[in-house]
Amino acid sequence: MIRRNERTSKLIQREISGLLERQVNDPRLSALISVTGVSLSPDFKYAKVYVSILGNEASKKDMLTGFNTASGFLRKELASRLKLKCIPQLSFHYDDSIAQGARLLDLIGQVTNN
Repeated sequence: MIRRNERTSKLIQREISGLLERQVNDPRLSALISVTGVSLSPDFKYAKVYVSILGNEASKKDMLTGFNTASGFLRKELASRLKLKCIPQLSFHYDDSIAQGARLLDLIGQVTNN
């Protein structure tokens, strides 16, 4: 069951990324956005979608607002593309792991240069 959950999470992540590239017309979602992960509930009814963007705090808030507005569209498109019994409710969360990784690399670079 765990492998099925992981495979379905990766599939949803890939489909949402593709939809962002090709079909979503919201200007709040036109920036460089990456879907970093999807966490499904054990019953596949809820999905937490983790997204990351390079930018300031205002663009992050706009991005999450845009995702919440587009969640119905994304869910409808997932239903037409995926052969799942139940398409999960999508909730979007900001993932700052890319920014933290860049900060750590910068700090490591500073230490090695001194």
